[in-house]
Amino acid sequence: MNSSPLQNGRLLTLPDSQSWNSSGSDEDLDAEPGPGPHGGVVEFSGVLSKWTNYIHGWQDRWVVLKNNTLSYYKSQNEREYGCRGSLCLSKAVITPHEFDECRLDISVNDSVWYLRAQDPEHRNQWIDSIELHRAESGYGSESSLRRHGSMLSLTSATSSYSATSTSSFKKGHSLREKLSEMETFRDILCRQVDTLQKYFDGCADAVNKDELQRDKIVEDDEDDFPTTRADGEFLHNNNGSKEKLFQCLSHKGINGIDFKGEAITFKATTAGILATLSHCIDLMVKREDSWQKRLDKEMEKRRRVEEAYKSALSELKKKSHFGGPDYEEGPNSLINEDEFFDAVEAALDRQDKIEEQSQCEKSRIQRNSLVSPGDVYSTVGSHRFSEKPPSPPPSPSSSALVFTPLHEHRFSAEVEEMVQNHITYSLQDVGGDANWQLVVEEGEMKVYRREVEENGIVLDPLKATHSVKGVTGHEVCHYFWDTDVRNDWETTVENFNIVETLSDNAVIVYQTHKRVWPASQRDVLYLSAIRKLLAYNENDPDTWIVCNFSVEHEKAQPNNRCVRAKINIAMICQTLVSPPEGDKEISRDNLLCKITYVANVNPGGWAPASVLRAVAKREYPKFLKRFTTYVQEKTAAKPILF
Repeated sequence: MNSSPLQNGRLLTLPDSQSWNSSGSDEDLDAEPGPGPHGGVVEFSGVLSKWTNYIHGWQDRWVVLKNNTLSYYKSQNEREYGCRGSLCLSKAVITPHEFDECRLDISVNDSVWYLRAQDPEHRNQWIDSIELHRAESGYGSESSLRRHGSMLSLTSATSSYSATSTSSFKKGHSLREKLSEMETFRDILCRQVDTLQKYFDGCADAVNKDELQRDKIVEDDEDDFPTTRADGEFLHNNNGSKEKLFQCLSHKGINGIDFKGEAITFKATTAGILATLSHCIDLMVKREDSWQKRLDKEMEKRRRVEEAYKSALSELKKKSHFGGPDYEEGPNSLINEDEFFDAVEAALDRQDKIEEQSQCEKSRIQRNSLVSPGDVYSTVGSHRFSEKPPSPPPSPSSSALVFTPLHEHRFSAEVEEMVQNHITYSLQDVGGDANWQLVVEEGEMKVYRREVEENGIVLDPLKATHSVKGVTGHEVCHYFWDTDVRNDWETTVENFNIVETLSDNAVIVYQTHKRVWPASQRDVLYLSAIRKLLAYNENDPDTWIVCNFSVEHEKAQPNNRCVRAKINIAMICQTLVSPPEGDKEISRDNLLCKITYVANVNPGGWAPASVLRAVAKREYPKFLKRFTTYVQEKTAAKPILF
């Protein structure tokens, strides 16, 4: 048993497992075992969603945390094929996302993994497991501060300090000597405590024996009282015989212990310890002043380096991680409005360049395969201004829409309502209306806009008017409605398909538009119907209309990949015919198509209002010009379709 301090008048003892560590070596310290077998950390794995890129977005991956390394596989069944990537967590920075409670980001230098758990609880489990692995590997742990009973070995603490910062003691020999003296004083103090313990135990035994003997004498003769001689012996008064009750302590004390000498030595030892401690404190205070100056200099250097690092990292992230999830369209996007606008504009410029190259290639192919003169269609058609017998009717495929009767379907009432609304409001002149702003004017084309916002989403109605020579309203509406030629003139659509054919003149179409980073990809599900409006008198121009408006369909439900936009669009085309000279037949030189295009679009999502308005102002005129040019080229060598 080793000795311990006094408590309540008794010296308490500590078991060997809680004794002071006198060797000062780490081998005497028991390492705290981890939760895994043999004191290690168990492997942790599960499914996390990982951000791949702005095209594929979040994808589920099997993630494994083992041996301070985070690895991921495409799925749990494909672990045997090897991991697709791994990160060493020694210098990794784990950052829980500020807004997304299920997300955590792990970065090592310029490599960043964006991960999402299925719920906040699982995210916290992953973070705790990662921190546990990092702690067990020696990074960020406090394994050097181990508890040993109620005391901490001074030698082990100083040796650990010396091991971690040896250079700090190059001029500190005095401090090491004082610490060595402390070890010596400690050993002496332990031996003195043992000696004093024996003395106090002897005192306790002597007192117990004296009390027993005194009780025995009192019982034999209650009337006799002992007297005490000068030599320290108790004598009986009646018979005068000497009877030794107990022997008082001599100057040597019990068991030959010199109590006075031991007490003086104990006092001297404690005084030496206090003096040595005071000297150590003085040395450490002086050393602290010196190190504080060095620390201040290092902190200033570190501050400058961190500022340079943050600046470089910010620039690097803008370049290398610009396609990350934090920069895409959303309420918490890290990209500001100006950067968003610049990115969208750059993406649209790239698309225009690609489209220009594609059109050049098409023109080159067409020049190499010119149609022979005998195959050219007649350029005349039938009209009330034509005095000559009409030309042979066009082929059934090109004129089928004219004579196709309207068939009833489940959306017929909605189509009729949309058509009536557009006839009533879309053909009204907006030139003098203060609510409509003229935003673009290019020749015969004018584009108006009325600014409307709802819950922060831009819902600006747009209206464009245009006049195109050499085509009829029927031809323009036909090419606008016909999905077989959609990809020939529409450059913003990625793909589309007909979900349901309601009748010969009405279909339900699902289409996805090309993504313009950093905006999210949009899709739209709409009903498209074409019809000819009845003329009330002979002088009214022939009028055709195409209505496209959003509907819902069980075969095209919204998905997480795209933001579902809502549309209500109409293209109304009127054919104006100037009378031909003399006996000439009507040609395309006598035709003028007056186009009114209206669009009410709810884009959804979180795109900035300024960006949406700028894109609309830029893209709508380009669309109208591109489409009408396409119709003119397609109909130039074909019979007129009234």
